[in-house]
Amino acid sequence: MRYLSNLFLLGMLLTVSGYGLAQPYAASTTVPKYWVCFTDKDLQAAPALSPQALAQRRSRQLPVDETDKPVSVAYVAQLRALGLQPLGQSRWFNAVSVPLTAAQRQQVARLPFVREVRALEPGLIITSLPHANEPKLAAVMAQMQASDFAQAGLTGRFVQIGVIDAGFFGADSMSWLKPIAQRGGFRQIRDFVNRAGTHNDLIHTRETRSDDHGTEVLGAIGGYDPISGLQLGLGYDASFYLARTDAGNREFRGEEDNWVQAIEWLDSLGVRLINTSLGYAKGFTNPKENYAPAQMDGHTSLISRAAQMATDKKGMLIIVSAGNEGDDHTWRVISTPADAEGVLAVGATNNRLWNRIGYSSIGPEALPYLKPNISCFSLYGTSLAAPAITGFAACLMQANPKLTNKQLRDIIQQSAHLYPYGNNYVGYGVPQASRALLLLRSQPLPTSNRTVTASGREVDLELPASVEGQVSVFRKKSAQHVIRQEALRPNKGKLTLHRLAGETHTTVDMKDAVIEVVWQ
Repeated sequence: MRYLSNLFLLGMLLTVSGYGLAQPYAASTTVPKYWVCFTDKDLQAAPALSPQALAQRRSRQLPVDETDKPVSVAYVAQLRALGLQPLGQSRWFNAVSVPLTAAQRQQVARLPFVREVRALEPGLIITSLPHANEPKLAAVMAQMQASDFAQAGLTGRFVQIGVIDAGFFGADSMSWLKPIAQRGGFRQIRDFVNRAGTHNDLIHTRETRSDDHGTEVLGAIGGYDPISGLQLGLGYDASFYLARTDAGNREFRGEEDNWVQAIEWLDSLGVRLINTSLGYAKGFTNPKENYAPAQMDGHTSLISRAAQMATDKKGMLIIVSAGNEGDDHTWRVISTPADAEGVLAVGATNNRLWNRIGYSSIGPEALPYLKPNISCFSLYGTSLAAPAITGFAACLMQANPKLTNKQLRDIIQQSAHLYPYGNNYVGYGVPQASRALLLLRSQPLPTSNRTVTASGREVDLELPASVEGQVSVFRKKSAQHVIRQEALRPNKGKLTLHRLAGETHTTVDMKDAVIEVVWQ
């Protein structure tokens, strides 16, 4: 694992983030794991859902189907009778994960109830966050207009949030998380990494240096220190269900397996809002086992298919960090499951101009839908951008618990400052609490965005008198795909744009107003 040194800025900026690339495990010392997919299920078995989850499905008219039935107990028993050790189960994919030698794989593939034996392949990239004892108020709070939610009394109260991460060490001792711990806000904690019959005490036991990654993510969702008055996240009155799926001291094929089990566990409890700051892309020593950027297509990876199923069939809103590979010219694009169409993928902006900060991953041009969906400020990693938006979503869910996951995602996107002029650098931009509250009340949004048609190679734009200093400009070769972003300074309220070769659209971002130039 690569780690950045601690960097702290005073004042209004919280800098508890860094980023790193998780390194793969040594394949030569570990029996590889496989998904063993079964042919069918016992359709007479009861759904593996809690009463709360069943009630939520009924209220949202989401059917309980075969994917909610448990895997066959008889099939698992037959695998055990062969001396195999199934580690995890997925009712959504009707499969179990099992370490298999080459000979065992051939033996299992011939069983009449086995449909397929599939290798668990990708490596895992996480955003690693250094420990911080004295956090400062995050600039992202002002960027998203936290005061508007505060005035409306929205704090995420009664909202259940699932967090899938690398660890939660010290979550009850950090000053900005103590209020959550003291009121019993950490409802359930599940370790999907250690499977020795009991789960580790993830809050009080540290195994690796990344075990407090989830702790910092929790702070960005709902951190609040009542003594100093510092608020780090919007959802500080929410309840939390925590799942550890990443073993920080090594990266192995079971990471994806763990994630799928965690999302199914949260579904079984009826938890609808999920934050995950993990992403699968590359990182194995053997390059043949890495994903390729072209595979970030929303359906190649198992984890993206699970995330899409959670969206389409289970009514869950999954908020995912887009990735930190924007400066890596061998990759650049988002990681999975941020590529799944239904998830809310969050990129990162800088604080001054709200355009893409260099490391933030870019949406693949081949996708037929926009990624990332939105963005917000985070100095070092999208790992803190996603939880900031999760707190935003929790406030909206408190305001209207009847919102479906898709309605909630639409409101967040439409509240963003660039909407409807999204691009594959920052999505629709930074969500604004004032706009989201208007959308909740079905009230019209202010008319701050306009389209200008330009011909030739140059256009002069009159900007609002309120615009001071530089503005952000996205030069695009289509309605959504950016050629490059720039910072330009108007001259006496006028901005002159000179068209680039291949440029068809240009977005001029003034934060509280947007001009979209369409070149003829």
